[in-house]
Amino acid sequence: MSSLQPVVTAEDVIRELTQVYDPEIGLDIVNLGLVYEVAVQEDTVKVRMTFTTPLCPVGPYIEADVHRALENLPMIRHVDVEVVFDPPWDWHMMSDEAKAALGIFE
Repeated sequence: MSSLQPVVTAEDVIRELTQVYDPEIGLDIVNLGLVYEVAVQEDTVKVRMTFTTPLCPVGPYIEADVHRALENLPMIRHVDVEVVFDPPWDWHMMSDEAKAALGIFE
C-alpha cells in the first residue's frame, strides 16, 4: 500500500516566510524584498536571501527565524539559508504594500 506524502512547494515556503519579520522595520522579509530565491528539493528547502544592510544588527535573528519557520513544514528535514549581498538590497525591491506601509510613494 502506497501512502502519499505531503509535498512542500516553493509557494508554501514563501507563505511561511511571510511570518518572518524584520523587527527593526516591522514588515515581513518577503514583502521587504529580502528573499531572492526559494527551492525545494526532496526534504530540503534552500533560501537565498539578503538583509537591508550587510551590517544588519538583527541579521542573525532573522536567519534563525527563517530556520524556525521552515523546519516546521511537513517532510522538511533540512533548511539551507544562504545570505548574499549581490545584488545589494534597496527599497525598490519592496512590494507595493510594504512601500505604502512605510510611506514610500514613487
